[in-house]
Amino acid sequence: MNWIDTHTHIYLDEFREDRQDMVRRAKDRGIESVLLPNIDLTSLPLMMETVEQFPDFAFPMIGLHPCSVKEDFKSQLNFLETKLNDHDWIAVGEIGLDLYWDKSYYEEQQQAFRVQLEWARSLQIPVSIHTRDAMDETIAIVKSMQDGNLSGVFHCFGSSVDQAKEIINLGFYLGIGGVVTYKKANLIQVLQQVGLDFVVLETDAPYLSPVPFRGKRNECAFIAEIGIFIAEGLGLSNQEVALKTTTNAKKVFRKLV
Repeated sequence: MNWIDTHTHIYLDEFREDRQDMVRRAKDRGIESVLLPNIDLTSLPLMMETVEQFPDFAFPMIGLHPCSVKEDFKSQLNFLETKLNDHDWIAVGEIGLDLYWDKSYYEEQQQAFRVQLEWARSLQIPVSIHTRDAMDETIAIVKSMQDGNLSGVFHCFGSSVDQAKEIINLGFYLGIGGVVTYKKANLIQVLQQVGLDFVVLETDAPYLSPVPFRGKRNECAFIAEIGIFIAEGLGLSNQEVALKTTTNAKKVFRKLV
């Protein structure tokens, strides 16, 4: 039974002391590959070191996180653009809109988001979208640019059935992580209505650990707990959820095949 973690930050300092052991635990639980979203210019070399450490297991994305969009966002984007042809990136990410922490750079976030969606379109690779307190705005931008050549995942999805259907109608997938196991999230009810045809799994490690590890450092091996919880909630076998979500991940992140 194999799983794919479509969004994890195993290159961060939280894993510095036991990264090798953490990856071994993940492989022991059947995780066949993990996808690494970039954050900013400082995270890029750390991510690439990790990719070199775990070839054929860890696959990198390139992008500027919306919370890293500040006054200098154009120079950051210009630098990242010079790297677009340096590697066979699995996706552009993580990119999007975040109005939870700071609304003062909303215009700049929109500009950065659109630029990076264009990168994905030109490279013909998917995107990993981060959106917080800005789901409608994020959907609107994707919808305005969707010409049939954009694809990807709305990472850490935690919104309504209607928004899930909007995302699916755009040809995008829902990234479901540890939040699905939280009692107040009501995400399993969303999945009961939309099914698994457009769902992939993720940990967002080291953040958002699933129950029963909530409050502890998240890691890739816990993708199995997420899948098992979904299987119980939907009345499916663990194998069915693993097969469906892994197949979906390979559909959207085509270079995994």
